Order: sequence, then structure tokens, then C-alpha cells
Amino acid sequence: MSSVRTLLERHGLSARRELGQNFLLDPELARALVRDAGVAPGDAVIEVGTGLGILSRALAEVAERVISREVDAGLVRVLAAEALLPANVSLRHADVLASDLAALVDELAGRPVRLVANLPYSVASLVLRRALDLREHLAGWAVMVQSEVAERVLAAPGSPDYGSLAVLHALCCRVRRLRELPPRCFHPAPQVSSTFLGLSLRPDSPLRPGELVWLERVVRAGFGKRRKTLVNALRGGGLVPAPAPEVVREVLAELGADPRVRAERLAPEQHLALARRLAPGLREPGRPAVG
Repeated sequence: MSSVRTLLERHGLSARRELGQNFLLDPELARALVRDAGVAPGDAVIEVGTGLGILSRALAEVAERVISREVDAGLVRVLAAEALLPANVSLRHADVLASDLAALVDELAGRPVRLVANLPYSVASLVLRRALDLREHLAGWAVMVQSEVAERVLAAPGSPDYGSLAVLHALCCRVRRLRELPPRCFHPAPQVSSTFLGLSLRPDSPLRPGELVWLERVVRAGFGKRRKTLVNALRGGGLVPAPAPEVVREVLAELGADPRVRAERLAPEQHLALARRLAPGLREPGRPAVG
């Protein structure tokens, strides 16, 4: 920890809480994370959040090329001034949430592309969602998140953590819990534990091309008011036009669900079937369910 703190202090910097910065401390742990992520020689890696480059250097030891995005201009200056990154790491000062990740994947075409990141806690859920859009173009993605977020990704129907994040991931990809990390592995030590998740495209995903965006709207509306029945949550969830309650009840009956059910009681595939019936042009009562 002293080397990380000393490096930051030498450049007049400290970890920025508003950016969710918690820096990995141990280079050997970073190498273990790279192995966990399945990075292989010849791979190209997109890294989100360069930090002080500990994970970047471990990735560069294995991957052919690493493109790393760092939003903090102060850290970008430190990385350049201290020459902390090897030649096969391309450092780019940019906010990943404003970046065209699909263009980065295209830039790296011709080799397996992975996304690996020690995600800042402040953007973890947003980056996880962005990765789903790239799922068919990635060999895999592995991300460090706070354990609370990991539980929301892995949650089963009926559990308190089950929500839209779990539904979308269950339908899109396979998720594995690769490693649990205690706070002492980072500087500054966060007040929560962290989980390294490994994700890959689900080969038998039931999603059809273009369905994810509409599914997400329906699922988020359904979970938006968790204390309400799904019928009432969808009616007030901002879908335009709002689905008629009788249509939702009819679909729930076809799915074998109680009309008074709440969103957390439906399996991911049931959420998908409901979303298909509520898609524009398929809302009228009596129309056969799709899929």
C-alpha cells in the first residue's frame, strides 16, 4: 500500500471518492485475475479504468494488445510521467460511459477481444449493461464489482436481490463468481468486499436480435415499484402506451402465474414472454403469445 500511496502523493493526488477509485495493491493478485479472466496470448483486451496500471501491466504480460480507458486526467499524467505502462498498452483519456465501445471492438477485430476491468463502484452497473450490447462480439468479459452488485447479477427469482440486472444477465450470458476479494486488497480499503465476475455469451440465449432494449424497458418498469403487483407496476411504469391491465393478466394466466404476482416472482424466461406480448402491435387481448 505504501508504494501506491507514495506514488499518488508524489504527484499531489489521492483516490477520488466521487469516481469510486479503489486501486489494486498486489501485482501477483493482478496476474491471478488475468488468469481467472481467461486472457490468452493473442487476445486483445479493453480495460475500463486504468488506475495506476497494476492490472494493465498484468494484462499486457499475456495479451497481444490492451486498450485502457481512464477518466481521471491526473492518473493519466502519472502513468505517462512514470512510464508505468508497457508498449502494448494504449492509454486513452476518456469516460467509458461516453465512449463507443463497439468501435473499439471493431478496431481490435481479427483477434479474440475481451473486456477486463476493476470497475469503479460508481459505474459498475452501467458498464455491465453496456457489455451486454457487445456480448456477441466478445470472447468474454471479467469485471471487479462490489459484492452487492455481484449478488444482484447472480440473484435467483424470489430473492431480495433479484431484479432487472439479474433477468437481463440470465437471458444474455453465463455468469461465474471467479474470486472474492476483501477490502485490504485495495487502496483506499473500501467498506465492502469485492467480487470478480466472469461472463460469457450464453450459446442458447432465447433472445432474438433487437429484443434486449424493449425487454429492458418492460423489466425495469415491472421492478420499478416492487411493492406493487406486476399489473399495477407496468401500468404506471412509463411504458408508452401503457399496457392494458387485462392484457397483462391474460399473459400471466398463460404463463401459469397468479394475476397478483410481483415482478420478483417471475423467472427470466417468463419476463421475456411477457415483454414479447407487450411489444408494440401485440397488446390486444386474445392474441397468441409469441415464443
